[in-house]
Amino acid sequence: MNKKLKAFVDFFKNLPLIFWLVFIFLILLQILILHFAGQPYISKSGKIMLWTSEVVSAENSQQIFDWYTFSHIIHGFLFYWIYKFLFPRQKIWVLALFAICTEMAWEILENSPFIINKYREATIAVGYSGDSILNSVSDVFCAFFGFVFAALNRWKLVFVVLVIFEVMCFVLIRDNLTLNILMLGYPIDIVRSWQSGVVNFGFLGI
Repeated sequence: MNKKLKAFVDFFKNLPLIFWLVFIFLILLQILILHFAGQPYISKSGKIMLWTSEVVSAENSQQIFDWYTFSHIIHGFLFYWIYKFLFPRQKIWVLALFAICTEMAWEILENSPFIINKYREATIAVGYSGDSILNSVSDVFCAFFGFVFAALNRWKLVFVVLVIFEVMCFVLIRDNLTLNILMLGYPIDIVRSWQSGVVNFGFLGI
């Protein structure tokens, strides 16, 4: 077995039972909270797809994976670096639970009326009504995967992967984690126009 793959498998094998019990409890709690918040379990179309590539569509943020999956994997990278720095002596499975709790907190906040309206006003997510529960839970798993990847690899490799993800999404869908944070915190009209295709920057080739 490849060393990297073996390290990945061993990581999960070494996670204690308490981790899995807490993880399952947290996922069920997330589902319950989103259910009572009024979020649908699956897309309103009734479709369940592994991947959807259309950013400006009713299926975005409704299916298992989409272009924003890469942002959630990056969340995992960042959570690992942050919590490892803050709690260097803490057991890795405890840090993983910290990361999962943080991602879940964001998923719940992201589906609150306040953030949904912010997305509608400041980003290209016109008509956005929040994530399906399927997509939201998938995002947590993706962040957990990102955390594990960062834990098992040198920071330089993880940083290169982060940059590749950000550049790829920037070029292909005119959005990424960096722009998402920027537009939620400090909306810029020309950026929104560019993301919508109203303005193009030829010198960037996009």
